[in-house]
Amino acid sequence: MNFHVNKDADLEKAILIGVEPKNLPLKSTVVYLDELEFLAFTAGAQTLKRFTQRLEYPNPKTYIGKGKIEDVSAYVKEHAIDLAIFDDELSPSQIRNLEEHIHCKIVDRSSLILDIFAKNAQTAQARTQVELAQSEYLLPRLTGMWTHLQKQKGGIGMKGPGEKEIETDRRVIRDKIAKLKQELKDIDKQAVTRRKNRESQKRVALVGYTNVGKSTLINLLAKADVLAQDKLFATLDSTVRKVVFPPDPVTYKPCIFLLSDTVGFIRKLPHQLVESFKSTLDEVIEADILLHVVDVSHSQFEEQMETVMETLLEIGAGNKPIITIFNKIDKYKPDATSEDIFEDEAIYDLATLKKTWMAKLNDNIVFVSAKDGKNLDELKDLMRRNIETL
Repeated sequence: MNFHVNKDADLEKAILIGVEPKNLPLKSTVVYLDELEFLAFTAGAQTLKRFTQRLEYPNPKTYIGKGKIEDVSAYVKEHAIDLAIFDDELSPSQIRNLEEHIHCKIVDRSSLILDIFAKNAQTAQARTQVELAQSEYLLPRLTGMWTHLQKQKGGIGMKGPGEKEIETDRRVIRDKIAKLKQELKDIDKQAVTRRKNRESQKRVALVGYTNVGKSTLINLLAKADVLAQDKLFATLDSTVRKVVFPPDPVTYKPCIFLLSDTVGFIRKLPHQLVESFKSTLDEVIEADILLHVVDVSHSQFEEQMETVMETLLEIGAGNKPIITIFNKIDKYKPDATSEDIFEDEAIYDLATLKKTWMAKLNDNIVFVSAKDGKNLDELKDLMRRNIETL
């Protein structure tokens, strides 16, 4: 993938490392590493090279095999690489073993996502949630931070102080986690009060994979000013806006509801973040209707839809009424393996899209382009019909 890089930006030099499971097509691995590269770019790194290895499953000791480690190590040394980013969460022992052979920072997918969340957190609630997730991620990995003590020879008592140092750090982290959890409880109480004040109002929540256009959509529907960038997790905090649709031409009744935008989901979202952000995701849990926004131009949008639905089930919102919004139709091109037949591959207009399998999923489907404002009237009509049945 090619990203616009500011020449004045001080980007860290990175390599990406992934395992290609034998039960997955090679195309999937390419897409996964595309996403990982986008994550790295969002965090402030420039990817120089990708390394992949076809394995039944990742090596439990070193994630990749010995020969591949030697290739990676040689490349890191030759090109002065700053960090090696792995497309899975690594265990503490895997990190320690890799650090012995690859002499640069070892970063796994979870820590990369946590770093992006930390950079994008703006409110006290988001910062507290991210700090809690980071602390819970760090706790089992403290031992690796003291491996330099194990390398010192002949120092009587060196092991003892090292263990004490680790235990001291663990105690500090545990105390910090307890403090952060209490802070979140206090913040949640305030949020519960705010939501109680809105109980009599109809509520709609936008959900979807990260970077599918949710913030752009809420800006159009609610005339809001939510940050909308072509970066992953540009928006972390819940945004709630009152929306008023014009009176219905038949009933003359206006359609009034609260519309909320929440953090986007992603494949392999660190479980610490899911737990920490459950309070923010209460906007989703307590919504009357969910708007599932899908980037239909993405080559694996079906898998992204599955990820969103799995996350909704995990947080207890899987049984909500859902309107599926296939966004970015201005960029859509059918996959070569698609069962849908296009007489003219140069034409992917709205009428054509409505003949595809996507349009047949259920009655609550709509195709739009939030960027161009295309077909928003049909979306509003569909939302109105669903809201009026509440």
